Amino acid sequence: MFKKILIANRGEIARRIMRTAKRMGIKTVAVYSEADIDSCHVKEADEAVFIGPAVSSQSYLVVDKIIQAIRQTGAEAVHPGYGFLSEKAHFASAVQQAGAVFIGPPPNSIAAMGDKIESKKLAKKVGVSTVPGYLGEISDESQATKIAQEIGYPVIVKASAGGGGKGMRIAWNDQQLSEGLRLARSEAKNSFADDRVFIEKYIQQPRHIEIQILADKHGKTLYLGERECSIQRRHQKVIEESPSPFLDEKTRRQMGEQAVALAKAVGYQSAGTVEFVVDQQRNFYFLEMNTRLQVEHPVTELVLGLDLVEWMIRIAAGDKIPFQQQDIRMKGWALEARFYAEDPQRGFLPSTGRLTTYQQPVVNKNIRIDSGVEEGSEISVYYDPMIAKVCAYGDTRNEAIAYLRQALDSFVVRGISHNALFLSALLNRKKFIDGKLSTAFIQEEFPEGFQPPHHHHDTVPLLGSIAAYLYYLQELHTYNALSNFSKHGQHHSADLVVFHQQQQYAIAIQKNSDSGHVKISIEQQVFVINHSGDTKRGLFHGTVNQQAIIVQTDYMGNNTYRLALQGAQGDFAVYPAHIATLRPLMPVRKMFDQSKKLTSPMPGMLTSLAVKVGDEVKLGQELLILEAMKMENIIRAERPGKIKKIHAKPGESLAVDQIILEFE
Repeated sequence: MFKKILIANRGEIARRIMRTAKRMGIKTVAVYSEADIDSCHVKEADEAVFIGPAVSSQSYLVVDKIIQAIRQTGAEAVHPGYGFLSEKAHFASAVQQAGAVFIGPPPNSIAAMGDKIESKKLAKKVGVSTVPGYLGEISDESQATKIAQEIGYPVIVKASAGGGGKGMRIAWNDQQLSEGLRLARSEAKNSFADDRVFIEKYIQQPRHIEIQILADKHGKTLYLGERECSIQRRHQKVIEESPSPFLDEKTRRQMGEQAVALAKAVGYQSAGTVEFVVDQQRNFYFLEMNTRLQVEHPVTELVLGLDLVEWMIRIAAGDKIPFQQQDIRMKGWALEARFYAEDPQRGFLPSTGRLTTYQQPVVNKNIRIDSGVEEGSEISVYYDPMIAKVCAYGDTRNEAIAYLRQALDSFVVRGISHNALFLSALLNRKKFIDGKLSTAFIQEEFPEGFQPPHHHHDTVPLLGSIAAYLYYLQELHTYNALSNFSKHGQHHSADLVVFHQQQQYAIAIQKNSDSGHVKISIEQQVFVINHSGDTKRGLFHGTVNQQAIIVQTDYMGNNTYRLALQGAQGDFAVYPAHIATLRPLMPVRKMFDQSKKLTSPMPGMLTSLAVKVGDEVKLGQELLILEAMKMENIIRAERPGKIKKIHAKPGESLAVDQIILEFE
């Protein structure tokens, strides 16, 4: 077994690999850029090597710098994680030439599957079901249009060297194809240094289901069940689960056997994933093979009780897989939610900044958190905005969903925007609970984008009582403690009013100093509240009428508390009864009119401007392209108008809310 391995990656996946390596008694080497000098993966490694500037093309993607770090530290093997160089055959070859072992498949296997065009040709040759399409490189727009019309719209344009949703666009007509071709090529060139694209039929209402495989150097190849990855946004996975609620045993076996056949055809070794699209009749078609560890591998580990990273290391060291196909049995259910630094209420734009508060849920047999950050960490514009992978395990799917909801409610993150509310809202959709999934799920369920739903009227009294309790605690800790509460012996009491959604609710609150609980009456209901923890950290964690509850809390000022529970959010303002009568007399602050200015919705680089001063623009017309987190985002006109002034130029790095242009 290896004594020391280098991890050619960063963040969450680097820490996850270190966790297994240390359990196996293997020392670890981290590499880091300028932006990651204080990162968790650097602190946790036994050694760390600096490899260059923050921009990944000058650090994590530079093969020579990784090879130099191998030689400098004497690492015997290299684990590439996912992303960056993980699926680059020339990197695997360079590692071997440097005298180290690549913890992954052989270079020829990576090369065979890394080219999406060639991999589909090979899959078809060995009998794997493939999607109708043109398996050749697209030379120009004219050729693309002809092919798309022959296949029939909708079609999907994909980068040949692509992955992670980059370099991918769906087109429903010739105009969308023209734009999609341009953007897919540009993203592909920026992300993979390869702008080749191909076109295939877009399967409508598909499910995205992938098969995990494991192969050793001694001829044994197994499939380890499936993962359902249909909940996606912009072709990037959001929630994954294992097993799939859709597959039957026959389809699972057929997909697994085809995945194994493809792996054997390329001499595959290590862990890998064969991805399929599956239509509503359970017909499945090969999508691509990922010759690396998947982001969502934890759900497979949870239902199988296997450590895939350990087996990647063992296989690289020459060990045989000791179990057989018939030994593979999935037990229970697991889900993973990708907890991102992004703002769902602003079109899921990336959010960067420092985590001024970071508190994770308690990890136990039902909750697993894979994270690359800690309190004080910086979410950088240079890398993927993942905060953590939140995983839940239960005996049944409904139980796993309940644990995942609880975990998402238990996170306390401040300093950046995040998608926890959105993830919770997804889990609460009836179609999700019923397992009626497709890759169009998010688009269909949130056609107008995401806004946190209001609390259901049944839960308003409960949350109103919690808001009143938070107000009580705030009063208790101010210099005029209990000024609005009358005191009778060991009891404190007050009459309050809670305002929510244009409604007001009378509240009577009593605190018994002997028992420690607070009794709150609202809307002819009584809630007895106890809590543990520090509510100043943004979390109410306690019991109401002896039932455990976790509520996200934010104090918004002016006696107002923003409370979030299982994807719903609302503001509750609390006042003593005698002050509440004066609330309608308070003036409403007028907002400054910014409607004539277009500001940057996120930090990023302005890559192109499609307009100039004096141009008349139409609704929906492209104004500019802003690149952030390796994705190109088209900013369109939200109304007709005339360009008055332009404040930024292509190539300029923009801050969030920085003015780009003005309309007359």
